[in-house]
Amino acid sequence: MSYSGGCSTCLEAIFSVVLPPLGVFFRYGFCSSEFALSSALTVLFYVPGVVYSVWVIVLKTPPEPPGIDGERPYYILA
Repeated sequence: MSYSGGCSTCLEAIFSVVLPPLGVFFRYGFCSSEFALSSALTVLFYVPGVVYSVWVIVLKTPPEPPGIDGERPYYILA
């Protein structure tokens, strides 16, 4: 999963408008509270699901990738 922003964030936002849980799934995965809440809001009412999903994708900071020693991301070894 990439958290670089730019094009991926734009695609996630588009998917969040079309099918709100799908955009949240691409950002946070299936087993997350954001995905569960987005799915529940979409099932109850479509518009709150869209609003919440776009908020999570565009305004909320992305999750930090796990680090080896707490300071560096896992993909930077040197």
